[in-house]
Amino acid sequence: MLGQKLGSVSDLAVEQVERRVRRLCQRFAANLPFHGWHHVHFVRTKAGAFARANGSDPAVVETAALVHDLNYIVRRNSDAAEGRDVRMRILAKSGVDEPVAEWIDRIVVEAEMRTRHRDISLEAQALSDADTLFKALPVTPVMLAHRYLSENGITLSQLANKIVGEQRGKHDEGFYFYSAEARSMYSHWATANLELWQCVVEALDDPSVGELLDAVQ
Repeated sequence: MLGQKLGSVSDLAVEQVERRVRRLCQRFAANLPFHGWHHVHFVRTKAGAFARANGSDPAVVETAALVHDLNYIVRRNSDAAEGRDVRMRILAKSGVDEPVAEWIDRIVVEAEMRTRHRDISLEAQALSDADTLFKALPVTPVMLAHRYLSENGITLSQLANKIVGEQRGKHDEGFYFYSAEARSMYSHWATANLELWQCVVEALDDPSVGELLDAVQ
């Protein structure tokens, strides 16, 4: 309903947004080992697929995915809202109408893991499922977690508590993923991932583990 009133994003505008975001990711690649173009491209691809499945606007959702993590260029370890100025500037330069750009900005903020809830919009659900899937991939804690620590300047303990604190409740209350397809395909990954991070939290309470980490860092 809202999308029908506001319009959508043209193929040309999506291409322009992609080009500008990719250029930014390349420019700041050294500062974005976790949230760089590899992450943006993955989320954009999956978000478009989830949008087509749930009946929301794929062009709007894919555009939101392209600009959803620009806050990490603005400031380390920040919330999505802090990327608004850069986001709106890129959308405007790419020919996205201002009302649609404002809608995309709301989708990005609405889909944020820390604050999202059960009843977010279909567009935000598609974006959230794609971004959440990246977090739940079995390879993420193995290959990418250390990149998150470096990018955001936080400790392993801070990351583990952040993941458990922000994600466990949503998982237990049944809206870790919104789409039935995502829940069916990926919930076992999410469960295993959260169990792993809960174990990390518990392990870090052991003084011997602390000594071990101090010795290898």
